Amino acid sequence: MTNTVKVTLVKGLIGTRETHRATVRGLGLRGINSVSELEDTPAIRGMINKVSYLVKVIS
Repeated sequence: MTNTVKVTLVKGLIGTRETHRATVRGLGLRGINSVSELEDTPAIRGMINKVSYLVKVIS
């Protein structure tokens, strides 16, 4: 069984950079309070780090 991480979008995307919006969409998040469960890989961790001011890691 692989390790997973749950990510929640806690802030809106209005006024953010286009690349950050694309990263949030790449994480599978749509609107505020949407949750996505992803594999815990270095690539996903990097994406979360890039938009850390918009998302919250649950587990």
